[in-house]
Amino acid sequence: MNDRQLLDHHAISPKKSLGQNFLHDPHTLEKIVASAALAPGATVLEIGPGTGNLTHLLAQRAARVIAVEVDDRLIPLLTERFADQAHVEIVHADILAVDIAALVERAPYSVVANLPYYITSAILRVLLEAPHKPERLVITVQREVAERLVATPGAMSLLAVSVQFYGQPQIVARLNAGVFWPRPDVESAVVRIDVYRTPPVAVPDEQLFFRVVRAGFGQKRKQLRNALSAGLHIDKERTADLLGSAGIDPQRRAETLSLEEWAALTRAAAGAGL
Repeated sequence: MNDRQLLDHHAISPKKSLGQNFLHDPHTLEKIVASAALAPGATVLEIGPGTGNLTHLLAQRAARVIAVEVDDRLIPLLTERFADQAHVEIVHADILAVDIAALVERAPYSVVANLPYYITSAILRVLLEAPHKPERLVITVQREVAERLVATPGAMSLLAVSVQFYGQPQIVARLNAGVFWPRPDVESAVVRIDVYRTPPVAVPDEQLFFRVVRAGFGQKRKQLRNALSAGLHIDKERTADLLGSAGIDPQRRAETLSLEEWAALTRAAAGAGL
């Protein structure tokens, strides 16, 4: 059965509110799994398995697949489809509310998923900020988000800095809407993120790093001197001193800074007692 027939058989209609666009194209599914470069014995966390097309391929390559689905209507379908595969675990849960470390039993794991686009940023934050991070993510996201993830200085965003602090993202495929059913209204892409064991830049405190970055991006289009002053609640003279200590022109804007420059600014902020 194709996706439409399978859903009809179970009397299920895709929910737009859950961002349900099911990926059905065999070539695309194979490319996603190949991009994950799963090692023998791998544990895979899949978020939003839908009708199980990607789950089916993952089950052929991984020693354990944990498929987390929030839509209770899809649980019987998935349970039936994978009833004879003991290494596939169907979990009815909201990925934003589960203890992921406990779910994977603290084993090394990869994430392979066609993410619901409306909560992509939230899912990335939960996964990358967790104490027990995945080793790799291969995710299908909105193409505009994919391009933001791999941005370079001049076009950086809070999302780009946050993801690149934890891992190296690359776009591995651009997808047309026809590989999904129903067809989404936006273009899509597959992104692979290889997660660092330790961040690529030295900062004295991760919380301070993100506090500084959020402050910098807090007022779009404003010069760093003004944005940081407002976001860190310090006067502009002190802000200018911080930027000077980090070797950054106060008139620059947040989107132009590199990861290392944000790290230098964080070190300056720590030295100033912020």
